[in-house]
Amino acid sequence: MHNALLPILPLFRDDLPLDTTELARFMIGKYLVCERSEGRMSGRIVETEAYPLGDSTSHAFAGRRPYNGSMFLAPGYAYVRLTYGLSYMLNMSAEPEGIGAGILIRAIEPLEGLPLMEVRRPGVPLRDLARGPGRLTMALGIDQSFDGCDLCTGRGLWIGVIEKGAASIGVTTRIGLSREMHRPLRFFEPGSVFVSGPRKLLMTPD
Repeated sequence: MHNALLPILPLFRDDLPLDTTELARFMIGKYLVCERSEGRMSGRIVETEAYPLGDSTSHAFAGRRPYNGSMFLAPGYAYVRLTYGLSYMLNMSAEPEGIGAGILIRAIEPLEGLPLMEVRRPGVPLRDLARGPGRLTMALGIDQSFDGCDLCTGRGLWIGVIEKGAASIGVTTRIGLSREMHRPLRFFEPGSVFVSGPRKLLMTPD
């Protein structure tokens, strides 16, 4: 007997705020769903980072290129990039079409399809299955083939919602940057053990 699927409702493009920083905040508490032939995996988004227009650390800062075109699509498209030749990162386009900006989905709390994730990350405790952007994509099997995927269709790889109302949200600076480190553009679910990075960073600036 199969367990009932979570009642996750798709988020549509009109549901998304038209501002990169607001979108990064908005996505905390929403759900990331990946449907594959072997089954469905999903998790609650507990950590994001914003890379807004004009941010020198953004992959879109130098303008539209063959590799970053998905960042210039309308809000809600996947931008998947291999970073340092090691890990894929799942980003989402965030501004009106033609404007390059996006958010990074850094971590989820795994909820559905745990055995499928564990096959890709064997021997890893639940807490660490998708705690960090590279771990997240590995657990869900997300690679370059997902670049440009529409996350607002309710099919394949998509974003959704269960709870109504705003989630509790913390904000701090981003991780692993060599410039623009001071900007409070990292959002997370306070108290979640599935948030990545040092615990000391999980505080809300005054």
